[in-house]
Amino acid sequence: MYNGRRPERQKVAPKVASPSNLMAGMTLEMTVSRQTDIGYFLRSGKDEVFLHVNEARGHLHMDEEVEVFLYHDHENRLAATMALPYVAMGEYGWLEVVDISPRMGVFLDNGINKDLLLFIDDLPKLSDEWPRPQDRLLVALKRDKLGRLLAKPVTENEITQFSVPADARMKNKQVEATVYKVIQAGAFLLTEDDHILFIHRDEMDGRMRMGQTVSCRVSYVREDGRLNGSMKERKEVKYGEDADKLLEYLNSRNGAMPYTDNTEADIIREKFQMSKSSFKRALGKLMKERRVEQVDGWTKVIDNQPL
Repeated sequence: MYNGRRPERQKVAPKVASPSNLMAGMTLEMTVSRQTDIGYFLRSGKDEVFLHVNEARGHLHMDEEVEVFLYHDHENRLAATMALPYVAMGEYGWLEVVDISPRMGVFLDNGINKDLLLFIDDLPKLSDEWPRPQDRLLVALKRDKLGRLLAKPVTENEITQFSVPADARMKNKQVEATVYKVIQAGAFLLTEDDHILFIHRDEMDGRMRMGQTVSCRVSYVREDGRLNGSMKERKEVKYGEDADKLLEYLNSRNGAMPYTDNTEADIIREKFQMSKSSFKRALGKLMKERRVEQVDGWTKVIDNQPL
């Protein structure tokens, strides 16, 4: 899939002798040694690399020193650009997904004209857990066997080093967090304040994907400062909403309905779109508050009190 971000094919640059000390991912100062119609040769020691005019910032002069980033261009030649990357070698950061290749992986915007590939082997096995365009991934850089740049997910050890322990006051707070790893039991996320948070699959409102940013509630603060989260409402809030739903239904029927905690589950689900266990909890809440009672297979509002 073409994402509209890659430049049109440029004129073929002159061939450069294979550099011995320069590698993709390096950011360094180089000196302009000569100029051609379509760009400049830059030198560092005995090594030379080509800078296309489209990758230069304005006109350059002989012997001028410029800061460049090295990468492999679309012809797999080592080349230079004066556009510095968001994430350089030895660094990590959040990069936006700009394109997806089912056979190769996902492409990330690293601030230069050539997007950065996160290879399929570093992505979840299930395609619906893959990131989507505009999601963000926490990555570092690596080189393949041919020296070309690839993205790699930041390791658990690296995240542990820069993450921030949370304190007990975070419990029940709502936070924004981004998924950095999906496992069978759930997903690991990093909050905006760099707290590590885990959401179990039972606490999700649907399958989560790598790179997805969600809002969730902190359900537990561990002793080590890590968080457990939930995308579901607190039980007491949910019970209250279900109880209000039953009261609204009772009010529409003059304060009585032919349903109790003995009613079959399929009837409960059809009438109220809730499970029987949720129905019984909501009904139990109303009975404990002395707002309703069950009489002869009916649920009635006590003394027809206002709803």
